[in-house]
Amino acid sequence: MFSAQSKAGSGLKDAKKALSRGSKMSVTSWFLVSSSGTRHRLPPEMIFVGREECELMLQSRSVDKQHAVVNYSPATDEHMVKDLGSLNGTFVNDLRIPDETYITLKLSDVIRFGYDILLFI
Repeated sequence: MFSAQSKAGSGLKDAKKALSRGSKMSVTSWFLVSSSGTRHRLPPEMIFVGREECELMLQSRSVDKQHAVVNYSPATDEHMVKDLGSLNGTFVNDLRIPDETYITLKLSDVIRFGYDILLFI
């Protein structure tokens, strides 16, 4: 089970500043960061997102037991998200993802699982 979590603190602010200046960042790890600043490290493999028995567990009642999948492609060095037919949907930058369709994540994308909002950095 993947539970690497820590407070983002100034790290999130620094990343946003670098993005706004157009800086190129060398990325060795990808994270989903919650509005409270909790960072969830994304491993270089597929993980399930949901309320129960998932690698990334979100406690919101708006999130299904198995809500979505975040998959990593080593060939393109990209993470992709796919909704698993959840009731409240998965959104990238306020656009709902069609069920069973992968969407490639880009730096600073805002991902919403149900009503839980995370930033991809």
